[in-house]
Amino acid sequence: MKQVKIVWGIAALLFIATGCAKKAGIDGDTSFLSTVSSGNLSKIIDISNDNSGVVTVTPLGEGVTSFSVDFGHDGAKATVLPGNNASHVYPEGSFSVTIVSTDLAGKQTTNAYPITVTYRAPENLVPTIGSNANSLSVKATALYTASFLVYWGDVPNEVGTPLAKNATVYHVYAASGAYNVKVVAKSGNATYTGAATAEVITAKTINPFSFALPITFEDAAVNYFFGTFGGGQQFTKVANPDATGLNTSATVGKYVRGWENWSGTYSPLNQLVDLSVNKKVKILVYNPDPTLIGKKLNLELEAAYTGTPGNGVGVLKVPFTTSGAWEELVFDFSTLPALPANAKFGQIVFRFNDGYSGNAPGEGGQGSIFYVDNIRLTN
Repeated sequence: MKQVKIVWGIAALLFIATGCAKKAGIDGDTSFLSTVSSGNLSKIIDISNDNSGVVTVTPLGEGVTSFSVDFGHDGAKATVLPGNNASHVYPEGSFSVTIVSTDLAGKQTTNAYPITVTYRAPENLVPTIGSNANSLSVKATALYTASFLVYWGDVPNEVGTPLAKNATVYHVYAASGAYNVKVVAKSGNATYTGAATAEVITAKTINPFSFALPITFEDAAVNYFFGTFGGGQQFTKVANPDATGLNTSATVGKYVRGWENWSGTYSPLNQLVDLSVNKKVKILVYNPDPTLIGKKLNLELEAAYTGTPGNGVGVLKVPFTTSGAWEELVFDFSTLPALPANAKFGQIVFRFNDGYSGNAPGEGGQGSIFYVDNIRLTN
């Protein structure tokens, strides 16, 4: 009886040892994968409403190892792992997003989802319009805009002038009058433009071109405006003090220098001084004081059409060479290399003997008097 028990004990030990040779639950049988499939396939498609054109696709599903997304535009595709998403920038239009889901068994399921992308109309359009002689400048801001178009209102069948965001465009009018300046904001983004627009129309008046070069002081209907700066500075329209020689006109301008060396006059014009063709400004000057011979008259061109060049660049100084007779001073702006060849300016400035500051008229200081006439642009 003891022998039988010993035999059965050995057999039990052998059975246990043989059973432990394989890991529990793993037997190399993968046939179950053929029965695995994905389920609850879906998606979240987020179409932005800020005109960025961005569409974000988040595929969803159970038992899926990966998703392949075809955005249906421009050949764009992406592989997305579960829990992630992918984005694409679209123009306006209708598209089909195709999602291919791959499950653990390698099976694929394809679903297509139609989408429509529409850009919203621009909002809060605010144009800023500046004037300079017979020209206007325009810049604009707006929400949800890609760019702008500007219509100046002075020609039929006008093609809008493109205006980029944060930029400025300029226009010179050929005739005075009242004009409706229209600014159109285009929807979209830096890549694509939408169909929706917004517009603002602003009435602007271009003043008559009466106060412009040439300046003769002879037209009673013209306001020959010479504003002054500096203590004691004066400018008035008076009778010609010596209607002989080069200048027999009836009326001229009288300049009285102030006591600061920077004193002078300024004259915003109704028409730009255009140096694109003619480069010289000629002025008739009458100097009654022999002590002023050799002292220099400044002609300074300011308020450039596009803001370039800045003030202080278009400056020339020409000396008086005689006294008691009219003479012609020539200011040749082609001699200034820093001046663009096509520069245009909206204002002229006169200063005299700006290197001297004092009260003695004989030194070109306070109270020095001379006369100017026939200020013209020529070659």
